[in-house]
Amino acid sequence: MGEKIRDLLQFAPEGQAMRAETELLLFTASRSQLVREVIEPALSSGTIVISDRFFDSTSIYQGAARKLETETVARLNAFAIGGCKPDITFVLDVDVSVARARMLRRVRPVGAPDRMEQEPAEFYERVVAAYRELAARESARVRLIDGARTPAEVEAEIWQEVGSRLQVKQSER
Repeated sequence: MGEKIRDLLQFAPEGQAMRAETELLLFTASRSQLVREVIEPALSSGTIVISDRFFDSTSIYQGAARKLETETVARLNAFAIGGCKPDITFVLDVDVSVARARMLRRVRPVGAPDRMEQEPAEFYERVVAAYRELAARESARVRLIDGARTPAEVEAEIWQEVGSRLQVKQSER
């Protein structure tokens, strides 16, 4: 169900004129389904879960970039995820021009940029600023990673951080 909602949000022609409030509700609905259907059962079985996006992306894209009320977005996120919050979030920090060039080079199953990728540069300037602000505000959980470096360097930094956190968790047992 969550993937069908995401497809509507990203690629369906019906989504082109979607209102920001509708987008917010659909993303949180998709996330709620994912948490209850996939993430919580995996965590309950002792599996480590790695996700490429989670509730912070909703706070940033629908809250900061779409200029929706921060408190409303936070309440909907909290409702959608329940108590399921990541131990760590990595943000690959790059300038907007670099990010947009990478987006346009990506191979897509549908071929054309998705609805979010078609936003103007000003939208992405708000995204970058909001992620940097989030990392400063929640530095214990959110780590900015210099995404302008090589993929191998970025990967090494992430694995170093993940490895050290896993060692701490094991020593707490």
